[in-house]
Amino acid sequence: MAASSAPCGLTSRVLLDPNATTTRGKFGPRSVRLPMLPIVSWKNDSCCSRTASGSVVAKATGETPAQVSSELPEIVTTVKEAWKKLDDKYAVASLAFVGIIALWSSTGIISAIDKLPIIPGVLELIGIGYTGWFVYNNLIYKPDREALIEKVKSTYSDIIGNSS
Repeated sequence: MAASSAPCGLTSRVLLDPNATTTRGKFGPRSVRLPMLPIVSWKNDSCCSRTASGSVVAKATGETPAQVSSELPEIVTTVKEAWKKLDDKYAVASLAFVGIIALWSSTGIISAIDKLPIIPGVLELIGIGYTGWFVYNNLIYKPDREALIEKVKSTYSDIIGNSS
């Protein structure tokens, strides 16, 4: 049997000729048994059915788009409402685009700095030192903690605004 007439693109003489000798010196055909796929029984559900030709036909569930959109998370509806209220959508979209570009470029810069041999260790030491200084000056003693909490609350109210 010639290798060029092999079915399914088989070109190995050992696979085609049962009397051929392999590199190990053994005789016989080479075959592989593949596992059988499980047979699935089709039920006559309301969502799908099987035709005489064996193809599957899907049926619509009857839900309207309004029913599907009512299941959206609350944050999506909040964002949609806020987007409708905006006067200058072009400026907001531009700021969002610039923010994404800035975030992408900053991750590139950080990964480049991280590859330098000494700088990541130095920056880690600086971070540990600043954390120790902050804890010592703001968190150890009760008056300092209260002053820090008051400063955080006043900054929060300046940014968000007083709701009272």
